[in-house]
Amino acid sequence: MTDLTKTRKPKPHSTSHPSLLRFNGETLIPTSILQSEAAMMARKSLLKPTLATILAIMAFYAFFNTFLSPINPTPAKLDSSFPFDSTKSVSLSKSEFYNSRKSMENSSPVKVYMYDLPRKFTYGVIESYLMARESLKSPVEDVSTLKYPGHQHSAEWWLFSDLIREDRFGSPVVRVSDPEEADLFYVPFFSSLSLVANPIRPGVVVGTAAIYNDEEMQESLIEWLEEQVFWKRNSGRDHVFICQDPNALYKVIDQVKNGVLLVSDFGRLRADQASLVKDVILPYSHRINSFNGDVGIEGRKWLLFFMGNRYRKEGGKIRDQLFQVLESQEDVIIKHGTQSRESRRMATQGMHSSKFCLHPAGDTPSACRLFDAIVSLCVPVIVSDYIELPFEDVIDYRKIAIFVDSISAVKPGYLTKMLRAISTEKIVEYQRELKEVKRYFEYEDPNGTVNEIWHQVSLKLPMIRLMINRDKRLVHRALSELDCSCMCSNQTRPITTS
Repeated sequence: MTDLTKTRKPKPHSTSHPSLLRFNGETLIPTSILQSEAAMMARKSLLKPTLATILAIMAFYAFFNTFLSPINPTPAKLDSSFPFDSTKSVSLSKSEFYNSRKSMENSSPVKVYMYDLPRKFTYGVIESYLMARESLKSPVEDVSTLKYPGHQHSAEWWLFSDLIREDRFGSPVVRVSDPEEADLFYVPFFSSLSLVANPIRPGVVVGTAAIYNDEEMQESLIEWLEEQVFWKRNSGRDHVFICQDPNALYKVIDQVKNGVLLVSDFGRLRADQASLVKDVILPYSHRINSFNGDVGIEGRKWLLFFMGNRYRKEGGKIRDQLFQVLESQEDVIIKHGTQSRESRRMATQGMHSSKFCLHPAGDTPSACRLFDAIVSLCVPVIVSDYIELPFEDVIDYRKIAIFVDSISAVKPGYLTKMLRAISTEKIVEYQRELKEVKRYFEYEDPNGTVNEIWHQVSLKLPMIRLMINRDKRLVHRALSELDCSCMCSNQTRPITTS
């Protein structure tokens, strides 16, 4: 018979133990359980002095190392390869970041093959544009005499002229003459200039100009590309197209959407045509002169400046509302104006003498005035809810611009009250950041916009290779499944007899 011990004060939860018994309403605990609990209490009593001993030893060791060991009067230096300076932030300074980035670019430049397109797609577009305006009588033999017309979508000319230079150095990409060596293929069609080559409807002759049709040029480009071996090889995924104007290449956009598109924004493009994953956002070419003075508000007597077309479509309709709430403010200049030499002169003067420059959406989310403001050190006030901005991997736009949602911006008094509350010190801080990054928006700077565009394009290469290899795998699988299906359908069923 099991030796049982009666308990007078059982714990409330004790009765749930599987080894307990109840007798006449009382809980009986087996002796074996009591013995194990006693052993556990004994171990706990031994553990306390042991822990105390260990802690005492550790304290003595710490005291010995801190106060009795020799002190090295010269702190150990960090490995020189570690980018840390005790006088700076833990993060890389801007100059260190740029130098590090530049060394990465120079280590293995991406190889680009630029197609030698028929003349009509490049210099021929310039000739057609100039002849339509009667500033050129006929095509020229020496293309070096042609001057690309200045306009806000001139990135196509800057990239083209960069690749044909013989003294290229410091670029993230290198031009190769053998297409077999190329990582990427650049298609230098002047698509934005082609869109506006004729100042009136296609099919109508102006003066001595020949009829120019942009849609026919787009279709002709695709016909030419479809004859190229390297276009067909990877379904155009490794090809780069520039279509900076929102309507450039609109006729054939579905035929080139596999490639890398260089665009100003995604305002006219569907989600299946363009994305930040494969495409690059470009800055507009600024149309006013850069501000070469120092930071500060001396000479900037106006609070806010805007000059542009008051009436726009789609998201740009907010412009008219902004005119209504701002045009009565005495320290605000907001004027309706179209692109002209006189308008650019007035815009230069206005931006250089204002603290803030308004950037509302146009027919598409972005417009050239943002980049005019940046090179003017006039703090941009961006009122565009769906804008995409160039080079956001290296530029934190919150440090150089103020973002205001459309609903708040059109409330009477909201914008001006907010801007007047910004201190002079904060404005100067914005200006310093603008001065630091403005080279990214100056196409004429040898280390400016063009190099950054090529860098952004080169970053797409791993994704391009991924998609090419994935396409090949899926096509191979589809062909294998098709072969298997054909084989199964052609098999002869065995003859059975009863």
